[in-house]
Amino acid sequence: MEHEILEIPGLTYDHSMELEYATQFAVDYYQDDYAVITIAQEGSYLVVPEGKEAPEGLDKEIKVLQQPLDHIYLVATSSMDLFRAIGGIENITLSGTDANGWYIEEAKEAMENGNIQYAGKYSAPDYELILANGCDLAIESTMIYHSPDVREKLEEFGIPVLVEHSSYESDPLGRMEWLKLYAVLLDKEEEADAYFQSQTDMLTDVLGAENTEKTIAFFSINSNGYVTVRKTGDYISKMIELAGGRYIFQNLGNDNALSTMNMQMEDFYAGACDADYIIYNSAIESELHSLDELLEKSSLLADFKAVKEGNVWCTEKSLFQETTGIATMISDMHTMLTSDDPDLSQLTYMYRLTDTK
Repeated sequence: MEHEILEIPGLTYDHSMELEYATQFAVDYYQDDYAVITIAQEGSYLVVPEGKEAPEGLDKEIKVLQQPLDHIYLVATSSMDLFRAIGGIENITLSGTDANGWYIEEAKEAMENGNIQYAGKYSAPDYELILANGCDLAIESTMIYHSPDVREKLEEFGIPVLVEHSSYESDPLGRMEWLKLYAVLLDKEEEADAYFQSQTDMLTDVLGAENTEKTIAFFSINSNGYVTVRKTGDYISKMIELAGGRYIFQNLGNDNALSTMNMQMEDFYAGACDADYIIYNSAIESELHSLDELLEKSSLLADFKAVKEGNVWCTEKSLFQETTGIATMISDMHTMLTSDDPDLSQLTYMYRLTDTK
């Protein structure tokens, strides 16, 4: 992202972090181990090293994050896996999701053994617990914008609030690159660089392959019978392209900030019945275990080309919490697109739906 290098009283700018895909944040390093994180639409945060202080005369608009940051209240669920990837779950002591809501085993275990406590969801935090815990940072998703009074209250208590904007990244790998931002908070930049490189290396052959031009519909069906699909240009559709396919809906506009939209089954049928593959998104509704379960949701699906040809797949429920799995999911889809008989044991986030449970 384009941003201004801030002049910080008493600090000397040194260099900026090089980012490959992310566009919603930037990191500028200053001498003596200070850093400034700038998040699009949010503003800037000065990361102050342990044992040092924020300089006098600092602009009041710049929020101060005093290291060590080891009592974090994590509300943005997509960030937990990024902390896990850099060995930072131990820095999280409060969660906005209870133990039953986590699919990330390390997070679930940390809550079950008491290392992480449930401190309430974004709109109803347990302020008493948060203060008693010595919370030094709250990491929120953009849902906090719907509860501005909560953010104001946390900041009144002296707890800085960082709103992560990874969901605004148009490139799926840009979402995963947010682990580099969290690495700055925890002084784990080397771990983040190594992990991110290992994930992008996994895609070297995939990204260099010619597109198959096979079409994919990615969807779920809600309890009211409406079909939820991704809009054109959403990061899921970008993942499909990186995997070597084409998202079936090429003209679903981005008339608002939402990345999904609902349509009636008849409209979904008209737009997606000829898709070469259909992938059922289990993140919104429950996982499916057979093709019969899918067809029970709508008899129209039986006439889809992908159903007739046996190219019906479902995502694992854990996919959207495991942000670091983006590269693996792209690889899974590439395998699906390029193999007539893919080895299902080699896939991590997808499985084929067949007639039997």
